[in-house]
Amino acid sequence: MGHTLFHLLGALGEYVLLIVGVIGVTLKKPPAWHLLRDQLYSIGVLSLPVVAITGFSTGMVLSAQAFFQLSDKGLSSATGLMVAKAMLVELGPVLTAFMVTGRVGAAMCAELGTMRVTEQIDAMRSMSVNPQRYLIAPRFLAGLCMMPLLSVFSSLMGILGGYIVAVYYYKMTPNAFLDPLPSNISSYDLFSGMMKSFVFGIIIVTISCYKGLKTKGGAAGVGNSTTSSVVICYSFILIINFLLTIVLNSSYNYFKQMFSSL
Repeated sequence: MGHTLFHLLGALGEYVLLIVGVIGVTLKKPPAWHLLRDQLYSIGVLSLPVVAITGFSTGMVLSAQAFFQLSDKGLSSATGLMVAKAMLVELGPVLTAFMVTGRVGAAMCAELGTMRVTEQIDAMRSMSVNPQRYLIAPRFLAGLCMMPLLSVFSSLMGILGGYIVAVYYYKMTPNAFLDPLPSNISSYDLFSGMMKSFVFGIIIVTISCYKGLKTKGGAAGVGNSTTSSVVICYSFILIINFLLTIVLNSSYNYFKQMFSSL
């Protein structure tokens, strides 16, 4: 137990130092544009299909379940509001983070892990190239930029899927689905979802890169690190999502006053 605890504390310290180091090199000298551009394309553009499918199908299921549960109680008009709130605040950010972890996080870990076991990272250091600036900083910035945008896109696709099911399958009128949204969805809901996605982006990129840099043991080690990084990312996303939900809900009145004063 003592050895395991000591190992976990050491890994946590190394992980925190990695984050601090990446932020430091990014602020000191941002990565080259072509490196950042490639990561923006890889993380953002190439993730659009899987994020769109996930958000759209989730919105369809939410709409079908909400209408089924509420129609016999005379509350079917709340279907659109339930779909939009759930997608913007919770399901959009979390499901997007899951999809990006599986598609991008695993690839990051495998790529860096392969470079580690083949000693390419050591070769970079011998040529005075900082691996944090060259390898991690572009991924870090791209994750911060693209995760909130992907989350909003997923939420919009979910609302579209819910609209199609409610209007064209359950025969709700478009106004019954859309009218409650402007008066009941605030900028704070959008802010909450984007804040969660921003934090999820940090978690996905840093954990995946950390596990990749710590890979050892050849091809089997790369596979183990990739699997471990995905499991850890999923676990942290769920835990951090709960904590952020508590913090954001308890801070609602403060942010409401701030947004009203703008």
